[in-house]
Amino acid sequence: MAHFNRLARLLGMLALALGATSLPAAAAPVSAARGAPDFTLPSLGGPNLRLQEQRGRVVLVNFWATWCGPCRVEMPHLNRLYDKYRDAGFVLLAVNIDEDPKTAANLAAKLGIRFPVLLDTDKKVSRLYDLNAMPSTLLIDRDGRVRYTHRGYRDGYEQTYEQQIRELLRE
Repeated sequence: MAHFNRLARLLGMLALALGATSLPAAAAPVSAARGAPDFTLPSLGGPNLRLQEQRGRVVLVNFWATWCGPCRVEMPHLNRLYDKYRDAGFVLLAVNIDEDPKTAANLAAKLGIRFPVLLDTDKKVSRLYDLNAMPSTLLIDRDGRVRYTHRGYRDGYEQTYEQQIRELLRE
């Protein structure tokens, strides 16, 4: 029986590994069994926002910085996704990690960001999510579980984001 249990575990791990290789290189599933760590952050020109209060919606959390070139390139695409899906139960939160909120506010205005910009000046939330690339983007389902994680940005990632947003909105 012990050999059977070991074999079953090995086959399960193999199935997970094979399933993960079929995903786009930019996306990797995160354990859906664990909910996204909750946080509350101040927003630019508005109230504090708490992630847990977004339950029931599909949430894209995008960690970015003003010094990050790919972040700047990605923002117009995120604006388009936000405009297209916000009435369908989609929320987009841009978490800026700069130490000076004025720097973030200036660039957000220059880029015409239309979704909430949250300020993680002490980087507590960034550490909570163990970020190692800018930008980093998470897609969270209606139940508050991280379903997709994207590290960095390259042209075309927004098509993957859109496909995943539509998938999560259909659930």
